[in-house]
Amino acid sequence: MSTTENGAVKLKRPVDFEILGAYSDGEQDVGVNIAERIDYNRSYVNTRLPQLEDYGLLTKVGPSERSGLYRITPKGVAALRLRNEYGEEGYEELVDERAAPIEVHRPRITGDEF
Repeated sequence: MSTTENGAVKLKRPVDFEILGAYSDGEQDVGVNIAERIDYNRSYVNTRLPQLEDYGLLTKVGPSERSGLYRITPKGVAALRLRNEYGEEGYEELVDERAAPIEVHRPRITGDEF
């Protein structure tokens, strides 16, 4: 997990975990929609998204670099699942360890052809 200059991940509670929760379905979305779903100020959510990306918890998706679309990463899923351990020593390492077997796939439509 990427960290700040002093080596620590600085998540804002509860908003960062609520943002990760909003992305936990594996879908991609933009800040304005996430802000609406979690009932936070749009501009505040839009300032948190790049920070969560810097920590490796979200990733930008395109095709346009400026689309504003993000998706949760395996580390984001692990961080969300371990939210009660946030702030304890070794949290970042535990997130990295737990993220290893996680895969994020967008939902797909499968079935017989018409």
